[in-house]
Amino acid sequence: MSMTFDVEKLANIPTPFYYYDTNILRQTLDAINTEVSKHDNYFVHYAVKANANLKVLKLINEAGFGIDCVSGGEIEQVLKAGFPASKIVFAGVGKSDWEIELGLEKGIFCFNVESIPELEVINEIASRLNKVATVCFRINPNVGAHTHANITTGLAENKFGIDMQDMEKVIRLAQSMTNVQCKGLHFHIGSQILEMDDFIALAQRINQLQDQLEAAGIRIEMVNVGGGLGIDYDHPLENPIPPFSDYFAVYEKHLKLRPGQTVHFELGRAIVGQCGALITKVNYVKENAIKKFVIVDAGMTDLIRPALYDAHHKIINLTATHIPHSTDGQLCYDVVGPICESSDVFDKDITLPQTKRGDLLAILSAGAYGEIMASSYNCRQLPKGYTNAELLSL
Repeated sequence: MSMTFDVEKLANIPTPFYYYDTNILRQTLDAINTEVSKHDNYFVHYAVKANANLKVLKLINEAGFGIDCVSGGEIEQVLKAGFPASKIVFAGVGKSDWEIELGLEKGIFCFNVESIPELEVINEIASRLNKVATVCFRINPNVGAHTHANITTGLAENKFGIDMQDMEKVIRLAQSMTNVQCKGLHFHIGSQILEMDDFIALAQRINQLQDQLEAAGIRIEMVNVGGGLGIDYDHPLENPIPPFSDYFAVYEKHLKLRPGQTVHFELGRAIVGQCGALITKVNYVKENAIKKFVIVDAGMTDLIRPALYDAHHKIINLTATHIPHSTDGQLCYDVVGPICESSDVFDKDITLPQTKRGDLLAILSAGAYGEIMASSYNCRQLPKGYTNAELLSL
């Protein structure tokens, strides 16, 4: 199954907007659950930073997933979507006091702690609230990932996590505190990772650290390996489902668990990336001596990934696809937005059917880090999100 578009229905909605194909989302969730069901100690938490649309969240909750939050606002949003607090992991390098208080008061599953000062603050707040905070320590494994530098998080130079040499010290410190309980270790090496060797390297590093802890007489209950599995931005319609079987097989084969230990995953992009598209309308087709420009009404305010990461998203002309005689004459275009920034470019030198004012374009693989990262720069309105189920009622 690949993403489908009802062009006549989509044409009735003011652009730009996000369109979510819930059939693709459900198929993705089913594929993950099929793999996880092979292991009674594997648990998946959806990384809500990828997409916090309530309609998307409710479908993920219905599939039985836990949740990974990185802010108090995300905690509030997922509770609104129906997720139980007992399935919430709260990560992030700079948690504010009110966010920690919220997590404690709601009774979340675990805090992923990234520094000794943070641990001390959590213990202090938990003591004041007469609570005990369950914590895992995010260890920086100094494992590189073959991905964009801005989304690599597991190197010693990154701001995330606790140095490996401090791991035993911080666990001992937690054991001495009255209002925290250490459950395990947490890792995350980056995002949009397609080379399974990166995850193998992480598993091997975790094995080394577990051996080190065991030698020191320390046993942990859980290992959180983070997420990071990427999607196929080049061929999204042909490969809408990421290679989950390969991903989970890495940890089954290479991660050496102790009896009774659980493994937790924090997948985000891999769950929602391919179910979403940014739908935009062509305002103008402009030609100069060098280039042909398709100027659309969506901009970097609606989808910032190309400007921020030089990210590639496949673009299709829905109108030309829908009307056969419009597919004649493939031409080379730059697809750009209306924002007063030279970086407001979705793609350069791409081939599209001859495109005209009023055509609908779909910018694919935009379900992750699309709507959630939108801004009101230039005083633009935030894009809305619609599911295919909603289109049926329009």
